[in-house]
This record gives sequence, C-alpha cells and structure tokens, in this order.
Amino acid sequence: MANEIEKGCLYLTGTPIGNLSDLSPRAVETLSQCDFIAAEDTRVGARLLNKFEIKKPQVSYFEHNRRTKGDYILSRILEGESCAIITDAGTPAISDPGVDLVDLCAKAGIEVVAVPGCSAVVAALSISGMACGRFTFEGFLSVNKAERKKHLDSLKNEPRTMIFHEAPHKLKTTLADLRETFGDTRRISLCRELTKLNEEIIRTTLDAAVSLYDEREPRGE
Repeated sequence: MANEIEKGCLYLTGTPIGNLSDLSPRAVETLSQCDFIAAEDTRVGARLLNKFEIKKPQVSYFEHNRRTKGDYILSRILEGESCAIITDAGTPAISDPGVDLVDLCAKAGIEVVAVPGCSAVVAALSISGMACGRFTFEGFLSVNKAERKKHLDSLKNEPRTMIFHEAPHKLKTTLADLRETFGDTRRISLCRELTKLNEEIIRTTLDAAVSLYDEREPRGE
C-alpha cells in the first residue's frame, strides 16, 4: 500500500548519485504524489522523472535563484501544496542550497520530511578503508587562495577522517594543497564515478596521488 503524503509539507527526497536503480520505492511514491518538484537542474530532474514515468511540474531551485524561488516555493506550500525537493544527485541540503529552503519552511512552521536516499559522502566513506566511526565533511574548498589556506590550516590537527568534494579540473591543485598541509604520507582515498560504470576507488598516499595525476588527467565526478 502506498504511503500517502501530506499537503502543505516539504519532502527532502534523496535521489541516485549515478545508478538510477538506486531510487527508493518511497522516493518514487513521493515524487509521484507531490504537487510539484523543486529541482536543482530541471533537465536532470526530467531524466529521472521520465525513467520512472512520473509526470509532475518542476520548479528550478539552485544556488543563484534560491532567494527569489525560495519565497515562491514557500508561498505555494503555505497555500497547501506539497513539494518534493531534489538535487542533481544525492541528498538535498548537503553541499546544496536546499538547506536554505529547509530553514525557510522551518521558520514558517511547515513540516519538513526526510525521504532518505543516496549520499555520495557516506558512500565514499564506507568504501574508503579509513575510520568511519568519526568523520568530518568539509565540502568544497574555496577557490580563493587565502580562504582555502585558512580552511586547510584549521584542519592540521584534525584526527577524524575528512571528506572533501572536488571537481576533476581542480583536483591536481587540491591534492598539492592537501600534501603541503598534511604531508607526503597522509593516507587518502580517491572515489570517482560512484555507482556508475567507471567507478574507481584509489587508496594511496597524498604524495603518490599527486604523482599519479601528474601522469594522467582526472576524469569523472
């Protein structure tokens, strides 16, 4: 029996990080039953919805329109509509402007419901071969050199496993900065294309990682 969703609620709906088969049955039900969907990229959202034959209107909601669209989405929920928010991949609000919409709804007394799904952060950690009991997620490092150095310097004595996101074209610079901060022999796990055909996990040291990508160009997510 399908789970009926409530009107006037925001549903944080986890989506696959690569393999569309990872979308949960509850997520399918939520996306099928909600009144509209707030998507980081409506083109990515359309591919997911088409895969599961879901026909629901989408509203674009991303970093550069979050203030105006956030108020618009909030007004519709306050009028009694239900909204499912999705990101391009993974769990909304994790390195994603969805956190601002959650805050808006919480302050307005709107119920926010988690529909758990994939998280690249936890997936990468689980297969890293490193300590998983305690960890810290640092997101993306700033492209501003001063802010980047300040961030890394604050982590010099961090004992927990640290997780970073990085784009392929910035990976070489980031690895060099990590090596400078944490030393040659610091262990690192590089996880790319998780759940996809070209999934690759490299467990090595910072020095070896820098050398590896001196010889080949980083690819994939």
